[in-house]
Amino acid sequence: MISQLIINNEKTITIDFLYLDLNTCDRCQETETNLDEAVSIFSEVSKCLNYKVLVNKINVNTKELAEIHRFESSPTIRVNGQDILGAIKENSCPACSAISGQETACRVFEYDGKAFTEPPTAMILEGILSVLFNKNVDKGTVQFVLPQNLEKFYLTTEKKTEGCSCNGSGCC
Repeated sequence: MISQLIINNEKTITIDFLYLDLNTCDRCQETETNLDEAVSIFSEVSKCLNYKVLVNKINVNTKELAEIHRFESSPTIRVNGQDILGAIKENSCPACSAISGQETACRVFEYDGKAFTEPPTAMILEGILSVLFNKNVDKGTVQFVLPQNLEKFYLTTEKKTEGCSCNGSGCC
């Protein structure tokens, strides 16, 4: 009877991975790898705490999707809607610049006194646990404004793929 009660009280933790490109961008690719590793490590803890983990990988490849997801920088990891990777700092991303044909900046992550172009697995794990155990997170209702950097990225990417047979999937 107790095990039935625990199953009925299963909670969900939702992890959203938002990114610009997994085909070319090494930052996005490495972030995905580190996220997968963090989720794998976290899976045993989540079972003990009776959490079901849902991971959504979202290619934010249009301005409309960026606005829907309130996407501020690539890559982003959110747990239950909260960005777990700290303040947004960016520097030039050669891969995303090549995709859009113009200078594009992507995220840089500060962890343990060092800067990384992709968040380390430990940083992701700490972020997940921080959100999980902080029950009083204020998500606020701040109006979203698409950052100028992404506005330009989507505009130039859209122009670059107009009339392209690949329909924007990266061949152009």
